Amino acid sequence: MPAVRDTFSAFRRAPLLSALSITTIAFSLFAVGLFGLVVLNIRQALEKVEERVEIRAFIAEKTPVEQIALAASDVAKYPEVQSAELVTQEQALERARRELGEFKDVFEAEFLPPSIDIHLKPGYRDPTSVHRVADRLKAMSFVDDVRFGEEWIAQLYRLRNIAGVAGVALGLAFAAVAVIIIGATIRMAVLARSREISIMRLVGATDGYVRRPFLIEGFIKGVLGGALALCLTWLAIRLVGGYLSFQTVFFDQTIALIGIACGAMIGLFGSAFSVGRHLRKV
Repeated sequence: MPAVRDTFSAFRRAPLLSALSITTIAFSLFAVGLFGLVVLNIRQALEKVEERVEIRAFIAEKTPVEQIALAASDVAKYPEVQSAELVTQEQALERARRELGEFKDVFEAEFLPPSIDIHLKPGYRDPTSVHRVADRLKAMSFVDDVRFGEEWIAQLYRLRNIAGVAGVALGLAFAAVAVIIIGATIRMAVLARSREISIMRLVGATDGYVRRPFLIEGFIKGVLGGALALCLTWLAIRLVGGYLSFQTVFFDQTIALIGIACGAMIGLFGSAFSVGRHLRKV
């Protein structure tokens, strides 16, 4: 295929310029990918913290255990609830002594009331959902008190929203800068071959024939740049995780392929825009 042959001929004729284009795409996408990984790991950490969101309904004295167990079974059927566990006075005492070992001699079984401990499903750990479940629990006649760390949950949800908005805004800013840099690099590559384009037009080549090798070249550079950016991002997250000794998460296969596809599309559309602009001047 002539267009493919011309593309690889262009790589051979200007290897340094081709390498510069690929490296620019790679480092631009690397900056976006690195920021994306930071956001992904922050979100992962917040989700881990969200798993600790718990509602504890304390039961009034002398409530039959059977009634508490039946209530726990009903609460477990709420659409927001992941699990509802009955904690007897003896279990509450054992837990208190385990968590506060230095004060284990202070607690007595009669001092700690039984309770129903509720964990919520993902997506229902926001303040509104927690309040909704807590209000239903408070309406039960044998529930003496309901605790769920209201202020802590509100702060956590606010932090998650701030992280999400900041992540999207800064991610778009990084992406815009990357597109501008990549577009300028591709334009330099097209301008370096302006004489070749002019000669092709003089001998009667159509715009489509002129564009084709540049589009293929831009697509290949974008794929190579995206793959290189992915490798750099993986290496960076491994080094950071090893140095700081904490577990980090990397992009899954779908997001990785989307990143490479984005590099390909940037290279393709950048070449199309630059060549089209140059052809209008010739």
